[in-house]
Amino acid sequence: MHHRVSKSTVIASLAAAGLLMSASVQANMYRYTDDNGQLVISSTIPQEATKRGYDILSTNGRVIETIPPAPTAEEIAAREAEKERQRQAEIQQEQDRQLLKRFSHPDQAVRAMHRKIRELEGIIQLKRGNISVISSQLDSEQSRAADMERAGRDIPEATLERIRRLESQIRDVEREIAAQQQDISAMKKEFEADIKRLEVVTGQERTLPLEPE
Repeated sequence: MHHRVSKSTVIASLAAAGLLMSASVQANMYRYTDDNGQLVISSTIPQEATKRGYDILSTNGRVIETIPPAPTAEEIAAREAEKERQRQAEIQQEQDRQLLKRFSHPDQAVRAMHRKIRELEGIIQLKRGNISVISSQLDSEQSRAADMERAGRDIPEATLERIRRLESQIRDVEREIAAQQQDISAMKKEFEADIKRLEVVTGQERTLPLEPE
């Protein structure tokens, strides 16, 4: 069964739809401050005005949403600085946690440092002993070479090669000793930093001297 729709009904329906569309379009009104500092209410908003912040209004003037101003360069820098501060704080917390796994008191770290220093210094002493042995061999070779020179004889190339080799060995061991001494200095700095941090984290001061007795 077909119903006949009157012309007036169609017009009324279209009018209602038009009102709805109009209401929808008018729903987004903006209240903002223009370049002259004047408050403006409009259905559009300039791009520059959005940076100063604005309100979105309903058709009856009620504030639906407030958009804050864009942050300034100083505010952005401050936020980034705060993020970095928090990141560093998290790193420090993790480092403290790992440190407390190793030592529960500053004196424990001091004792560990002393043991490591003695261990490395013991190795250095062995190397110095090696230098003494090599130096003795070098003295013997150089003495024989000097005797040959005084006797007017040529020094064999094999003797000269042994002298050069022994001198090179001494230089190599001396470089190793110097490197290990640097390792000791670097290690002491790391331990001393850990000891100071432990005093802060645990609230306890060390009672042992930093230098081993």
